[in-house]
Amino acid sequence: MKKLLAAVAAVAAFSAQAAETLTVAATPVPHAEILEFVKPALAKQGVDLKVKVFTDYIQPNVQVAEKRLDANFFQHQPYLDEFNKAKGTHLVSVAGVHLEPLGAYSSKYKTLEELPATATVVIPNDATNGGRALLLLDKAGVITLKDDKNILSTVKDITGNTKNLKFRELEAATIPRVLTQVDLALINTNYALEAKLDPAKDALVIEGSDSPYVNILVAREDNKDAEAMKKLIAALHTPEVKAFILEKYKGAVVPAF
Repeated sequence: MKKLLAAVAAVAAFSAQAAETLTVAATPVPHAEILEFVKPALAKQGVDLKVKVFTDYIQPNVQVAEKRLDANFFQHQPYLDEFNKAKGTHLVSVAGVHLEPLGAYSSKYKTLEELPATATVVIPNDATNGGRALLLLDKAGVITLKDDKNILSTVKDITGNTKNLKFRELEAATIPRVLTQVDLALINTNYALEAKLDPAKDALVIEGSDSPYVNILVAREDNKDAEAMKKLIAALHTPEVKAFILEKYKGAVVPAF
């Protein structure tokens, strides 16, 4: 009888492990694609990874903070820091996965030098990516900023603008849609890929591999050390994932491990 009970308990324990679910929010490209790639490996380890796709940068953090989701995968550390500060949340990074170099695109001009006076430039309207866009333009010599190291720079911090460029700020996800209506658009690589742009070929200027904006897996303090989370972190850091990123994105997305 004791052996039978032990066997039943073992089966129950295995079933509970097999049924362990981890729900992760992600933007479509490349985050959701990378998560879908590791799904089979996690299933073999008893983790049912469910990927919930979002197209904005707000709800993934809100829903993790509210415990409606377990984790998210779409942002870099400076963005997370700013979000936590602004919203009073306490989300934490649990793993760095890849880098998506931000780039400047134009459907009208082939070089930054061709930009005319008073050209319209669109940048993301969130604090960190907006500052990141301005830092890239400063580094490219298009503008001059008061502090070329300040990620929270805004258009008010532009001290040199010889072409009198006109800046507009829009939600990052919407910028590819207005590319043909403006002279220059600063686009995050995930949204550039969704818009069928090739960052390696189409960007007039793009961040180098030394960029500090590594995309991270984000969780809460109460679940960051959960066994399923540890398995996901390990799965994202395998040679297979590195090879997948290099092969699929051809340098538009770079492994950060």
